[in-house]
Amino acid sequence: MSMAETLLIDGQWRGSADGATLDVINPATGEVVQTISQATVADVQAALAAAERAFPVWAEMSARERARLMHRAMDIFRGRLEEAARLLTLEHGKPLNDSRKECAYSADVIDFYAEEGRRLEGTHFAGDLGPTHSFVLKQPLGVVAAITPWNFPVDLLAWKLGPGLAAGCTFVIKPPSEAPLAATLFVRSFVEAGLPPGVLNIVTGPGRTVGAELVTNPISRKIAFTGSTATGLWIAEQAAKQLKHVTLELGGSAPFVVCDDADLDIAVPEALRRAFSHTGQICISVNRIYVHRSRYDEFVTRFAEAASRLRVTADGIAEPDADMGPLINQAGLETVRQHVADAVERGATVLTGGRAPDGPQYARGYFYLPTVLTGVTREMRVMREETFGPVAPIAAFDTLEEGVRMANDSPYGLAAYVYTSDLDKAFYAAKHIRAGGVGINVNDITDIRGPFGGMKMSGIGRELGTPGMDAYLEVKHVRVRIRPPR
Repeated sequence: MSMAETLLIDGQWRGSADGATLDVINPATGEVVQTISQATVADVQAALAAAERAFPVWAEMSARERARLMHRAMDIFRGRLEEAARLLTLEHGKPLNDSRKECAYSADVIDFYAEEGRRLEGTHFAGDLGPTHSFVLKQPLGVVAAITPWNFPVDLLAWKLGPGLAAGCTFVIKPPSEAPLAATLFVRSFVEAGLPPGVLNIVTGPGRTVGAELVTNPISRKIAFTGSTATGLWIAEQAAKQLKHVTLELGGSAPFVVCDDADLDIAVPEALRRAFSHTGQICISVNRIYVHRSRYDEFVTRFAEAASRLRVTADGIAEPDADMGPLINQAGLETVRQHVADAVERGATVLTGGRAPDGPQYARGYFYLPTVLTGVTREMRVMREETFGPVAPIAAFDTLEEGVRMANDSPYGLAAYVYTSDLDKAFYAAKHIRAGGVGINVNDITDIRGPFGGMKMSGIGRELGTPGMDAYLEVKHVRVRIRPPR
């Protein structure tokens, strides 16, 4: 595979039909990491046709054989995990240790679902009326269009490929144009493991052409998408016209609620990590912090002081254990700047950050310091919209009921976090906060075995866990009349 032959169609690596390419840019330096193929609509159609041809072959293969190939692929990938992590850091900017964790976890997800596919069971029952017996079968949906984001390009691809492949589906994958390299290496491991041609296909390019064809072409029977709410709404509208299945994991604005009895030795560092890890570019990043008024001053002082000590790196490979790197592009940086400027104009105070870091090493990249805001109000953009950057606004509340209302004061509902030493408060908050996942004294709601997804404008459907597997399966009822022996 040459540097510009990065489309995978029917088992073959190739360039685009018209020879078009696009550059993958290192957001820390502005330098070109690699030039890749930019697919045409004809390339997407060819990939979908290949996946359609491969579907009966893959679907009829035994779950044991599918699992063997999936495990083999991950053995291959783990052998090149360091290469994948370095590529991910170069194209995304995140510190190398974070890239290593993402790649390693992605392999674990595939291995988990390889075995889940072998445990897939239907049900059966005797009929109520007449001599009948019913069987409920679970069968793969068909061809899946997987459209993945740049913030976790390997991990969130694994969340889709793991259950989908184990179920017997085939895929056309659109990795993010900003960060497709590590994801492509991940898929290459499946090809080398011996998956039949056409089971996995890759087409890279703009959403307006490549993504639109994947969504609207009748061959795809499911759209698995992680990305913005605006794009997700368009996908849902288009998919509805053909009654396609969808899993949509969209925007978030996660609240972090600190109760009066919270252990700040735990809450402060965990809020810090979830607010600024990956430069705040995580769908479950802490976007809004609400602290009980009796603990507000202490929390703010400790949190802002800790944020001011975080290390921002312009070279995530040379400094693999740094706390954060750059934002992904100029548009992301501008959103952060605008949100902070709007908050300050409306009366907020910047306790730390609020600008780019000093130093010539940051001059060519999209950098912004970890930023802490106080004096924030609900009208500010930073409290209403998803900033997707290293900004943490902090507000006070007087009662837990008020804190929960403030947490729910958002069109989004993906993740929320509550810190308390009281079991009653924990259960009250977990029950009443409208989010798909709630962490109690823990700042990560993801577990391979537990469902992940959003309420309200944060999406529809679930990934991971048993629901993540069910999302790639059709349920079929087979009813049989039983005749007495002759």
